[in-house]
Amino acid sequence: MSRIVDTIAPPRLGAGFRWLLASSWVSNLGDGIALAAGPLLVASQTHDAFLVALAALLQWLPPLVFGLYAGALSDRLDRRLIVVTVDLLRAAVLVLLSLAVVTGTISIAAVLVAMFLLGTAEVFADNTTSTLLPMLVHRDDLAVGNSRLQTGFITVNQLAGPPIGAALFATAMALPFITQAVLVALGALLVSRIVLPAHGRAARSESHVRQDIAEGFRWVRHHAAVRTLVLTIFVFNITFGAAWSVLVLYATRHLGMGAIGFGLLTTISAVGGLLGTLSYGWITRRLSLGDIMRIGLVIETFTHLALALATRPWVAMVIFFVFGAHAFIWGTTSITVRQRAVPSELQGRVGGVNLVGVYGGLVIGSGIGGVLAQHWGVTAPFWFAFAGSALFVVLIWGQLSHIAHADEESLAGTA
Repeated sequence: MSRIVDTIAPPRLGAGFRWLLASSWVSNLGDGIALAAGPLLVASQTHDAFLVALAALLQWLPPLVFGLYAGALSDRLDRRLIVVTVDLLRAAVLVLLSLAVVTGTISIAAVLVAMFLLGTAEVFADNTTSTLLPMLVHRDDLAVGNSRLQTGFITVNQLAGPPIGAALFATAMALPFITQAVLVALGALLVSRIVLPAHGRAARSESHVRQDIAEGFRWVRHHAAVRTLVLTIFVFNITFGAAWSVLVLYATRHLGMGAIGFGLLTTISAVGGLLGTLSYGWITRRLSLGDIMRIGLVIETFTHLALALATRPWVAMVIFFVFGAHAFIWGTTSITVRQRAVPSELQGRVGGVNLVGVYGGLVIGSGIGGVLAQHWGVTAPFWFAFAGSALFVVLIWGQLSHIAHADEESLAGTA
């Protein structure tokens, strides 16, 4: 058993990393359960398409509204305390939601409020949690640490969590939310065991939060590698959001796969992510981070083209498998680049800027995708995504060289 633990979490990464990894995997299982149980609860309370869409919006809105503020607070306050407090509040909301279901007092209004509160809490918890790894492991081990965290996300959040959540909901409507509350609380307990070094918050105790946020924006603007990274994520999430906003229609109508087939695409993508997990160490030993990101952008660009041309379900499944591997490798690499480059005392604010870019791109892209699909069919957003991504890759290609030298730029900026 100890050999397995040492393989997953090498001793050189320290006890703090093991507590963080355990907390991440446990919390991700709870969130994966909610991926299926949440929409099922909404559907049990209303058949109104507007309210169903509103439920999804209320989960995407908090990162845009609170992302920058969450980043500033994580650079000001005790990061471990933030994660523990917010996760305990999430558990409390889930307990109240479960009680409402059990007592029969649940309503669509209560569900929507709960989703907004849970989404808001996740912004603060996730942003702050992302700042912990650079405080616990050496910069040379960040890629390994992030790959282990992402492995848990794929296996328990994407693969195991949703079917468990659906099964628990079928057994009793309140059961998945009670289970999630227990898992989130356990995650908070595990994080509380971590011992963190100071991250420079005392020097900023007199500054205003708005000044802290502005400082984060300035740092991103003047740091070429991270600026390129944030801009790339923003633009590619516009193209991704446009295509994926109509994915259910693409799968069911264009490919004729039905509801089960649509779910299968997500599963296949997650399995591809596992391939990315197994191969990530091998890849990073042979390619620079800059080259990995260049290849990833090309893969994502041609993914949109391939899906626009695909007419057979098996072809789409192969594409989604490859895309799943790419998504894992890209996600792990991008967060590693950012964590290596950003000083500890700025990790939260720069993460907040990145978070706004992520969700801002998704929201803009979803709107574009809906309009394109309505006027020119469900493949139109994929053609838009291919053209937009290809143009951006050409424009940004030379700037990606900055990513390979992110550490040197960071050192120069702090000298």
